[in-house]
Amino acid sequence: MVNWSSLDTVFLDMDGTLLDLHFDNHFWLEHLPARYAEHYDLLPQQAKDHLIPMIMAERGSLNWYCTDYWSERLSLDITSLKAEVGDRIGYRPHVIDFLNALKTSGLRSVIVTNCHPDPLALKLERTGLASRVDAIVSSHELGKPKEEPAFWEDLQTLAPYRRESTLMVDDSFPVLESALRAGISQCLAVLAPDSKQGPREAHPDIPCIHHFDEVLPALRERSSLSTGQ
Repeated sequence: MVNWSSLDTVFLDMDGTLLDLHFDNHFWLEHLPARYAEHYDLLPQQAKDHLIPMIMAERGSLNWYCTDYWSERLSLDITSLKAEVGDRIGYRPHVIDFLNALKTSGLRSVIVTNCHPDPLALKLERTGLASRVDAIVSSHELGKPKEEPAFWEDLQTLAPYRRESTLMVDDSFPVLESALRAGISQCLAVLAPDSKQGPREAHPDIPCIHHFDEVLPALRERSSLSTGQ
């Protein structure tokens, strides 16, 4: 599934890969429409009917992920509204064990996320995730989302890497397809990003897992070899 022995760098998505996507799905599909309805004196369904198509129209663009963009467009403080449901932020199953195994193995771990810096700060504060990886890069620092193949070339300026010895782990098929087109040698898809929803169908051409316990034995084998145990 993954050739761990050939790697020196592991790029990790955050939302839906390391952290439970339930927080983000709940916010955009439930909490934001409810707050929008209160603010503009609408019925909840009216708010959803107005907001969801507007949000979906930006899918795959940097605006889709940009807190500043949505705060300005909706005249609401999106970061503050996210903090209201911050108790829903949490790790996906087996993530801490996986990150510990990465560290023990000697592999460099870098979070590469489309998350805007403001909600990113909230999530890091809630989880302590920054202490478990070597670096974090937000696509907003580069001005383009991971879905754009040019993102991966620009990423070299913030997190230099060798394509032939890098793995990208993400729950987004478009992002993984973008990484492959940019020459990333290995990709791994997460099929169960939201703990409150069932898993998706597997990608036909990319190795897939539901949770990280499926790759822990092989990763720990590399770790034992690297430490001489």
